[in-house]
Amino acid sequence: MSGNRGIVSHGNNNFSNNAVGEHAQVTVTTPSRGTGTTANSGHTDEPTTVWDVGVVTILSEELRAVVDELGLRRYKEPNGLYFYRGQHTTPEVTVRIVATQSQSQGQRSTMAALENLRRHYEPRMWALVGVGGGIHDEHARIGNVIVATDVVYYENRKINPRGDVRRRGEHRQAPAPVVHAMNAFFADHGTPACIDDQLSQHASKEFEVYPGVIGSGEAVIADRESEIRSYLTNYHEKVLAVDMEAGGLSQYWQENSVHGGINPGWIVIRGVSDNADAEKGHGHHDLAARNAAHVLRRLLPYLC
Repeated sequence: MSGNRGIVSHGNNNFSNNAVGEHAQVTVTTPSRGTGTTANSGHTDEPTTVWDVGVVTILSEELRAVVDELGLRRYKEPNGLYFYRGQHTTPEVTVRIVATQSQSQGQRSTMAALENLRRHYEPRMWALVGVGGGIHDEHARIGNVIVATDVVYYENRKINPRGDVRRRGEHRQAPAPVVHAMNAFFADHGTPACIDDQLSQHASKEFEVYPGVIGSGEAVIADRESEIRSYLTNYHEKVLAVDMEAGGLSQYWQENSVHGGINPGWIVIRGVSDNADAEKGHGHHDLAARNAAHVLRRLLPYLC
């Protein structure tokens, strides 16, 4: 019979879980995911909590819209990261949601925000929700919402002599269950789906929701004659809007698809805040963000 001699430590360098002496024993547990403390009350969730949807936003207006629409509450993890958590109940399902805001615009910061969500909560579905620039005069008017399960990343290119630039677009599609869910939503609500404007003073005013493709890169486009706009519309006639983050979302999902365990699906929901032209500005961010957040809420019973 062998004895347990010496010190048994949890491995976190503070010896808070340890036993000393012969026959000493210690029970080592792994910290649970998603057990962050609330910034208001300090309560924690049970270790078995399952999170259905992880939402990434970029701008403060986008985060506020999601928090207000879904009734989320702010929580602070021990490492200092802030998340916004809650649940939304419909007649069909109760969905647990966690949202976060990236540190900055762009693909890289988005991928970091996704990694934070995965590391702390492992949501079953990722949603990128907020504003985008419309590049389709009919479907992508200001206030309308584009729901995308296809992303075209336009930044890869070859630069030849004499200024000959050849772009090499990457086209990625969300997993089949997400595409089926989006199709079911539009089958029930029509294409376009017509929904009451979330900031209008007139109850009869509506905005339209279209399925479409998002063009994504690192450029803020404010020129109707932009070469990027021409490239995207020629690459795929259903590219309706542009952003700076959806490429990072689709890339992150693809690279994590080789790992075991949960690899959630993804969807992009963009409210049109401008037409990617000289009139581009911040004046319609709140409207576009709140319309996008409302569409997310409408989509939850289909996605989960």
